[in-house]
Amino acid sequence: MGNHDSTETQMSNNIHVSFSKNAKTYDDYNIVQNWVVKELIGQIVDQPASILDIGCGSGAVYKNIDWQCDHFVAIDFAQTMLDIHPQDDKTILLLKDFNDPDCFDRFQSGEFDRIISASALQWANDLDDLLGKIKRLHAPVSLAIFTSRTFRTLHQTATISSPLRSLDEVQTLAQNYFSANYTQLNYQLHFSSVRDMFRYIKRSGVNGGTERLSYKQMRYLMDHYPLDYLEFEILLIHEE
Repeated sequence: MGNHDSTETQMSNNIHVSFSKNAKTYDDYNIVQNWVVKELIGQIVDQPASILDIGCGSGAVYKNIDWQCDHFVAIDFAQTMLDIHPQDDKTILLLKDFNDPDCFDRFQSGEFDRIISASALQWANDLDDLLGKIKRLHAPVSLAIFTSRTFRTLHQTATISSPLRSLDEVQTLAQNYFSANYTQLNYQLHFSSVRDMFRYIKRSGVNGGTERLSYKQMRYLMDHYPLDYLEFEILLIHEE
């Protein structure tokens, strides 16, 4: 158990560094994340006036809301992301890590009309615990979580395991807390070269597990990757 916790902490630290370093180029490379946000927001019909956005990044959720929102709270662990998030008098930006035990202590039950998280919760150290804390805020959720078949062929070629949970595991955990609709999304993002593909992985802030590879292993992967695209798998969790 101790080694497992240490690995999770190290992974979380790596993700933090990755997103912080690549904030300025993130919007140029978060193509798939934008597709996911549009799908997620498209399922929301109640036009909530008060929203909590968990792991807000550079503001994709905020930018895709097309209704009047009177109270928008956005949290992220990267100050560089919050620095480029849209701001106005109805928006509160909070530098918080959703893995911290006290992250949600300042919020009241029923404070929000909807809780949204797009492409962030896959990096939860303890997803079961985190979903329980979200449930205790007593607001319907719209969540998008990347799952383990993301970069599937890359992982197979490099003979490494995915750092992400499986879709079945995520859905099983979520069903303990939410009476929701569950939608599986699968995307392919094509590239003109393997080098461009790895540039995307680095600059998008998406951690594909490749940071665990030695130089020799990375060269093997670049020489033997059989596809001209990356695969993505996402679970949408939406409560009416």
